[in-house]
Amino acid sequence: MVKIRLARRGRKKMAMYDLVVANVTAPRDGRFIEKIGTYNPNTVPASIVLNEEKR
Repeated sequence: MVKIRLARRGRKKMAMYDLVVANVTAPRDGRFIEKIGTYNPNTVPASIVLNEEKR
């Protein structure tokens, strides 16, 4: 079974996240199947960038 979830990256208190498709048993920042976009909560408003080719 797979889920779409966020994988954290970036430095302390300035986190950015990758939107990834991962197995439910994989850890949060561990192995993933495919990266489908990014999420940046530090911009105003928060930005989400999706890769249209992977939809």
